[in-house]
Amino acid sequence: MAKVIKLRKGLDINLKGKAALETTSVKCPGEYALVPDDFTGVKPKVVVKEGDNVLIGDALFVDKLHPEVKFVSPVSGTVSMVERGDRRKLLSIRVKSDGKQSARTFDTKQDIKALLLESGMFAFLRQRPYDVVANPEDKPKAIFVSAFNSMPLSQDFEYALKGEEKAFQAGITALSKLAKVHLGVSARQTSAALTGATGCEVTVFDGPAPAGNVGVQINHVDPINKGEVVWTLGAEEVLFIGRLLTTGRVDLTRTVALAGSEVKKPCYAKMLVGQRLDTLLQGQVDLSAGIRIINGNVMTGVKTTAGGYLGAHATEVNVIPEGDHADEFMGWIMPRFGTFSTHRSYFSWLCGKKDYVFDARVKGGERHMIMSGEYDKVFPMDIYAGYLIKAIITGDIDRQEALGIYEVAPEDFAIAEFVDSSKLELQRIVRQGLDILRKENA
Repeated sequence: MAKVIKLRKGLDINLKGKAALETTSVKCPGEYALVPDDFTGVKPKVVVKEGDNVLIGDALFVDKLHPEVKFVSPVSGTVSMVERGDRRKLLSIRVKSDGKQSARTFDTKQDIKALLLESGMFAFLRQRPYDVVANPEDKPKAIFVSAFNSMPLSQDFEYALKGEEKAFQAGITALSKLAKVHLGVSARQTSAALTGATGCEVTVFDGPAPAGNVGVQINHVDPINKGEVVWTLGAEEVLFIGRLLTTGRVDLTRTVALAGSEVKKPCYAKMLVGQRLDTLLQGQVDLSAGIRIINGNVMTGVKTTAGGYLGAHATEVNVIPEGDHADEFMGWIMPRFGTFSTHRSYFSWLCGKKDYVFDARVKGGERHMIMSGEYDKVFPMDIYAGYLIKAIITGDIDRQEALGIYEVAPEDFAIAEFVDSSKLELQRIVRQGLDILRKENA
C-alpha cells in the first residue's frame, strides 16, 4: 500500500477558466521552434544551419559543456532560421515543417542512458541542486516524478494519460534502470497506471498547492544533502520516453490545457513542443483585448505572445486580463465580495468556495521585507523560506547552504510570492541565487 503524506501548509487558489475535460483539434502550423532558454543551465551550440533538412529526432543544438546532451527537432522539414539576439545569444531555431512527419528510428535495445542521450530525451531531465538540465556524468541517488500539478488552472494529468498507460509504465521502467524512482501522486487520482505503477515507489500527497511540486515531494520523501544529486522529470516527459521505447521514434506531443478567464471555451489540445501558440488561441481569445498570455502555468510560466511557441516543459497555456486599464472606485478601501484575499481583507471569505478572476497587476510596489511568517504558512517544506530569501539577497552563501538552497527551485516559491505583502519577485531571486551558487561550485 502506498505511503500517504498529509500536507497542511499551502494555499489553493481557485481561478475562473479551468479547462474542461474535452480535447479540441488545432491546425498544424508551417513553422516550429526550439528555444534554448526553456532548458535552464545549458550553453547551446548550434549543429545545423539554415537550409538543412532535418527529421524528427535530429539534433538542432547541443550543450557546449556536455555535447552528448542533444536537443532535437519535434518535426521534419527545413531549418528556416537560426535566430540570435544581443551578443549573438541563441534565441531559437525554427524548422519549417514538410508535413510528412518523417522520423529517425532509434535502437531501443541499447543502454538506456545512451538511448536517452542520442534521442534528445535526456534534455528533459532536470537535477537538484540548481534546477538545471541534468549532468549525464552524475549518478543520481534517485529520480523523482510528480504525476500532478496542484497550481491553479493546471493540467489534469490523469486526463492526459488516458490511452497511454502502457507508454507511461514503459517510461517508469526505463528510468528505474538509472536510479530508484519515486512517483508522487495526488490523493484525488485513481488511475491504476499511477497508483499501481511498478518499478517505482509510489507516494500519495494530500494537501493544498504546492503539494504537486517535485521539490516538496523530495523534501518529504528523501531530502537532498550537500554533495548529493537527484534527477526530476515531468509526468508528460515520462510519456516521451515510453513512446520512444515502444515505437523507436521521438514523439514530443503534449496534451496542453488552454485555461484562464479570458478563454472562451477552456479545453485541452494535442500540441507538439515548439508549436506556434496562435494555432491554439485562434478563435478562443480576443487578441485585441488587454490580455496576458502565459506560456506555462499562471503561477510559474513566462509571459509571451500569440506568435510565441509552446515551451519545452509547458503543459498549460493560461490567458488572464492584463489589468492595465482597471479602474477601481476607492481602491482597496472598498469592502468587496468578488476579490480574493489571503488575509480576509475583503468579505469574499464569507462567500464560500468560488472561482475568481485575477489580472496581472501586482497591486502595490516593492517594499521592505518584514519577517511576519507569511512564507512559512504556505511553504510546506522543512526550510525557513524567509531566512533563505534574505540569505540569497545578501549573498551569504554559507547561510544559503545551511538553510537548504540545494533542495529548492524557483517554482517552490510561487505561492509564497503570491501572498508576499512585500511584493518581492521570489522566483527570480531564487533563480539568481541558484545560478550564483552553481558558478561558485563549478
